[in-house]
This record gives sequence, C-alpha cells and structure tokens, in this order.
Amino acid sequence: MNYTVEKLEKNQVKFDYVVSAEDFGKAVDAIYVKTRGKYSVPGFRKGHAPKKVIEGMYGAGVFFTDAVNKLIDDSIDELANSSEYEFVAVDNVNDVDMTDEGGVKYSVVMIAKPEVKLGQYTGLDVKKTAVKITAKEVDEYISREQEKQARFVDVEAAAENGNTVLLDYVGTVDGVAFEGGSAEDYELVLGSNTFIPGFEDQLVGIKTGEQRDVKVTFPAEYHAESLAGKEATFACTVKAVRVKELPALDDEFVKEVSEFDTLAEYKSDVKDRLTKDAEHKAEHEYEDALVEKIVAGSEVDIPEVMIERESEDMVHDMEHRISQYGMRFDDYLKYAGTTREKLMAENKEQAAKNVKVRLVMEAIVKAENIGIEEKEIDARIEKIAEENSQTVEEVKKSLNPEYLNYIVNSIVSEKLMNLIKSGETKAAKTAAGKTEKAKAEGEATEKKAPAKKAPAKKTAEPVQDGEKNVEKKPAPKKSAKSATAKSADAE
Repeated sequence: MNYTVEKLEKNQVKFDYVVSAEDFGKAVDAIYVKTRGKYSVPGFRKGHAPKKVIEGMYGAGVFFTDAVNKLIDDSIDELANSSEYEFVAVDNVNDVDMTDEGGVKYSVVMIAKPEVKLGQYTGLDVKKTAVKITAKEVDEYISREQEKQARFVDVEAAAENGNTVLLDYVGTVDGVAFEGGSAEDYELVLGSNTFIPGFEDQLVGIKTGEQRDVKVTFPAEYHAESLAGKEATFACTVKAVRVKELPALDDEFVKEVSEFDTLAEYKSDVKDRLTKDAEHKAEHEYEDALVEKIVAGSEVDIPEVMIERESEDMVHDMEHRISQYGMRFDDYLKYAGTTREKLMAENKEQAAKNVKVRLVMEAIVKAENIGIEEKEIDARIEKIAEENSQTVEEVKKSLNPEYLNYIVNSIVSEKLMNLIKSGETKAAKTAAGKTEKAKAEGEATEKKAPAKKAPAKKTAEPVQDGEKNVEKKPAPKKSAKSATAKSADAE
C-alpha cells in the first residue's frame, strides 16, 4: 500500500493511503472467504456460493465496507508498530473513496507521542529540609504510647471534663423519640465535643446512678433536615463515671511496650526511629521538589486524549479502592451526589500534571539512555523475597507481567532520581572521561620525554598544575520531520 505522510498541528500525523485495484481485490476476496458462510443463496449450500453469485444477489458492494475496514485496520496496526513513530491514539479516519482505477483511498490521522523540550534537570537549586528530632517530639511520641496503655477506673466522684461516662439516653423532640436519638452503654468522654454543643457540658457533675434531662438545640445546618434547628430533650442515665489512669513512665512501662529494659534505652530508640522517619519524609519531599522544578522548566504540548485517558485511569483506580471496601461504585457515586463524568472533569487538572511528569521523566530516561540489566532485576527479586520471608522461586512464581513491569519501572525510577540528584549525566561522564584520558596521556608523555638539565646558576621552578579544561558539547538538536512519501508492499 502506498501512502504519503504529512505532519499536522497538535502532534497529529496524517497518512494518505492509496490502495491499488489489485490489492483491493485481494481484500475483497479475503472478506468473501471470511463471511460467505452467513449468506443464504438458493441452490447452494451455506458458505459454498461463489462470490459473484452473492454479489449478484446482495449487491456489487456487499463486501466493500468490510474490505475497506480491513485495509484501514491493517494500516492502523502497521502504524501502531512503527519504529519511526510512537503513537498514543488514532485521531480519525476520513476521505474514504474509490479511485478512478478501481482501488480505494483513505486517510488515517494518528496522534503521536509529543516531544519534550527538556529544561535543566541536574544541579537544581533545591534544598532538602534538615532533620532534627527534639526531646519534646520524643516525649510526645512516648505520651501517645502511654495513652494506649491507659486503663479506666470507675469512681464515685462527680464527673469532670476528661472523664468518661457510661450512659443510656433517649432523645425526643416534642415528646416523640426520633431515629438515631437513643443508645445504651455509650461511652462518652466529657469535653471531647463528640455530641452537639451543650450536651456534654450539662453532664459535668453527674454521679453514677443519677438521671438527668439534657436539653439542647440542634444546629440550623444539621445534616438531618428533620432535626435541624429544633429543640430536643435527652433523658440520660449514667451507669458509671470512669477516670483514665496512665501507667508510670518507668522501666516497667518500657518492658511492656518495647524490647528494651530501661527508659533511657527506649527514648534513644524512639529518637532513632523518629529521625529515620523524618529523613525518609524529607528525602521524598526533596525528590518531589526536584521533579516539580524539572517539570516546570520543561515544555511539552500534551494531546487531550492523553489527559482524558489519565483521568479515566484515576477514576478507575478510585473505583477499585472503593470496591475493596465492599461498596459498589455506582452506590458511592449516588451517595456522593456525583457522576463518573464529573469526577473525570474534576481530575482533569491533576491528570494533566501527571501526564507531563511522566513524559518529562521518560524524556530524561531516553536522553540519558538509562536501562537495566537482568542481574539488577534478579537482585531486586532477591530483596523482595528476603523482605517477605519467601524464597526467590516463590517470588518468581508470583511474577505476572504487571508485577514484573512494576519492578522494572521502580529500578529505572531509582536510577533516574539518583542521576538527577548526583548530576552524573551522560554529558558529564563523557567530559570527565575525556579529562581523565587527557591527563593520563599527559602523564605518559611527561614520562617519555628526556629530562632537561637546568641552566647553570638557575633553580628549576616547580611545575604548576593548570586548570582542567572540560570540553562542552552543545546539546544535539532534534530535526523536525518533513512530510515525506513512502511506499510499502501490501502483504
């Protein structure tokens, strides 16, 4: 099939195909063989009627549409596997028509993956947050652990803010109980603001066994419209008043919550763990800031179809997460008062950012020729096996294409980030290599040269090292492809 290529705007590439009458005839014959079984022709067993007989009965163009569609599909498959282009979608197919010679012609417009104009991606002025864990942060962490070990003791004293009361209550509006307004054995921490304003305050001072009517007014913006702004009475019976007792911060407490024997050892370990967590967080924030700056300094015209697909993927991921909680996505959409289309529209801005980040990072990987070797994958599988207390064979058995792709991408991502942070680009390595080579050659020449005698009565001056000259190469320019004509033999 012959075709010509024309680059259009917005990453579109147009391919104008011309199929000869002979090749079109072959396509028609192929469709006839494939579909003849569905035509009933008197005097012939189904599937055995000649092509001309079927055309005479059903019309000369009975196989035309399917034949053209087959040619178009074959063209799109060929383009999708092109080594010259990387396409992300089919934009449209148009100008389908017969030629004067009895063949067909049509145009296929593809959307190519956009080229990225990279900005600076090493040596960026981005600072990493310094990590310093204070004694206060250590104490706060230990206090939270202390809270987890607290016990509640029943007391006869009047309830105070901070105490827990165990109560039964029945709520009524105009003397009528309402749905959701009653409970038994409810544990309420006074002062926690769990209930509507005024409720907990009226229970301060109550003792075990006492009853008290609590009168409140529901907020005007209350979620239950039938109760919004209305006065209600809660008949409360307190079954117990409980005081929280915290364990002493001593060595016994430490033995209870950790593998250490003394409070000093425990505090040291807590500080180490908090420091590691903070450093891990700071490193991630540093990497995110680097990526954000690199992406902001790069230019790329993103096709709308890539943004739409990313938005669809984001909604699909959300649907998957919700399904893991046993909830149907349609029910969630109904409860949230939204639709799949609205979610996609809301995700569009973030989707565009995600696509740009991916394109820019892929462009750096390509520019720096970052790849991985089989031994690196094997090493990562061994690490996964060790972390999950599995054998390498067990991990390999669970490796599906998606999981393997994840491992490959994670290794490439790590190598990419290391390059960005270290500045060891391909150009820098080449320049450093040339410098070392020149230095080595210079030393070799110096060793081979005969020693010169110093003139009488003069002292030889020490040789001073000169500055190293690093050869700088201009970045390679990518030439835009002009519209060219190609021909390919039809299979």
